[in-house]
Amino acid sequence: MWLSLLLLPLLLPGPPPALGMEDASFPHLGESSQPPPRACPPRCSCPRADTVDCAGLDLRVFPDHITRAAQHLSLQNNQLQELPYNELSRLSGLRTLNLHNNLISSEGLPDEAFESLTQLQHIYVGHNKLSVAPQFLPRSLRVADLAANEVTEIFPLTFGEKPALRSVYLHNNQLNNAGLPPDAFHGSQAVVTLSLSSNRLSYVPPSLPSSLERLHLQNNLISKVPRGALSRQTHLRELYLQQNQLTDSGLHATTFSKLHGLEYLDLSHNQLAAVPAGLPHTLAVLHLGRNRIRRVEAARLRGLRGLRYLLLQHNRLGAAGLPAGALRPLRGLHTLHLYGNGLDRVPQALPRRLRALVLPHNRVTTLDARDLAATPSLAELNLAYNRLASACVHRRAFRRLRALRSLDLAGNQLTLLPSGLPASLRTLRLQRNQLRALEPEPLAGLDQLQELCLAHNRLRVGDIGPGTWHELQALQVLDLSHNELSFVPPDLPEALEELHLQGNRISHVGPEAFLSTPRLRALFLRANRLHVTSIAPEAFLGLPHLRVVDTTGNPEPVLVQLPPTAPRRPRAEGP
Repeated sequence: MWLSLLLLPLLLPGPPPALGMEDASFPHLGESSQPPPRACPPRCSCPRADTVDCAGLDLRVFPDHITRAAQHLSLQNNQLQELPYNELSRLSGLRTLNLHNNLISSEGLPDEAFESLTQLQHIYVGHNKLSVAPQFLPRSLRVADLAANEVTEIFPLTFGEKPALRSVYLHNNQLNNAGLPPDAFHGSQAVVTLSLSSNRLSYVPPSLPSSLERLHLQNNLISKVPRGALSRQTHLRELYLQQNQLTDSGLHATTFSKLHGLEYLDLSHNQLAAVPAGLPHTLAVLHLGRNRIRRVEAARLRGLRGLRYLLLQHNRLGAAGLPAGALRPLRGLHTLHLYGNGLDRVPQALPRRLRALVLPHNRVTTLDARDLAATPSLAELNLAYNRLASACVHRRAFRRLRALRSLDLAGNQLTLLPSGLPASLRTLRLQRNQLRALEPEPLAGLDQLQELCLAHNRLRVGDIGPGTWHELQALQVLDLSHNELSFVPPDLPEALEELHLQGNRISHVGPEAFLSTPRLRALFLRANRLHVTSIAPEAFLGLPHLRVVDTTGNPEPVLVQLPPTAPRRPRAEGP
């Protein structure tokens, strides 16, 4: 996508520049003053005098008749196998050359191919068949893309001695450390983005440009960061080391000590058993997911007061994995991600300003009155797929969460709705529990709730108490699918726009089923027990906004007739 964005301005029509002498003509008296049409290669387009676009034409041969005035040449998405030196050498004014997604091999790219292009600033040779990088690229270069080739070797003057070079993309090649010389970027101290991801590097290369701001090394074979390898990159802001083979011994205590501007560090999908030491105080995002971390020590996090996102999902944190207060130094923490560990309770003494606590797929069995008391700013709480039973959720567990907007308790063992839910809730997810009854008291005061999911429980209409929906004045989405309902529950909220009733036992829809829901837009009744005559003709008369009625998967095809004012006839199919 970024490649298309870079090229977009080059292909937009604009006023043509002044004609050079070679193209100029002077009309004789009495002749038209209209300029002659510009020469353009067959089948290509030339929207401006300096732009030639031959992309996507299935070309197998470099096109003829490219004007010497060309500054931007697009040849991407063809089947070119080689670049003729004689043709390229004519185009000394080129600033952009796009050869992306062809079949160009190193044998088809002469060593001197680009030596005449002294003004070239952007070159895109990604998605070709290069086995080695070009030995020489012009000194004027700013952006070089050689990604998704088969490159095993880089040469000193491929990227070296390029004072204006800003971005280099080498990801998805076959580079190992031997193929990347120590002086690969000598004299190129303006490079801010370097992508070496998805190669075969076994350690972080030394002598990387000191100007780097973004370094992509993910998906290699890196098992260590040599001491001092990152000591010169003081401007680095983003470092991606995920999906490697890093262990604790592969990181020194000073590995990150000189990265005084580092904001984003991704070490996920490695083999770390502990949080690394010496992390920069400037970090805003620390990704440690899918490692082997068993315990988080407060000392390793001390000083990270600006850390906003800490991701520890899919580690081996057990009952003692997060000691009380271990995360207290993280005063600015916004999101704590602990998905897929072995925690048996909510971590204690969490940072007071925490806004999102993500704890699904753990082993939490109880929720006490004070477990969440220290985090009054929580807006999102996810405790899905734990082992919570109704008897073990204290009635005041959520009392202090006055800013909570989203609560996910799906996949637990709840038989009753929790008490004391915050009035600020917008979304409540309780699917895949063991709910057998709904009473109005737990839902009282939830006048801001917009989405309620109760799917995959054991609810019957007779177990839904009178007035249950009365205070849910803002509810727009209600999911009661895959329960044991035999008909549409009465007195549903007036603001309701989307109602999921699929997978129940509904065999009849009466004329008054939706009198209380005039704003309904989508109704899902598939996989019930409906027959041809099961839905009363008047059932949808008062629903002018209804656009979707899904009755597929019933024993017989059910035809649905909507009132004339309905904008669109909904789908109504048989099984």
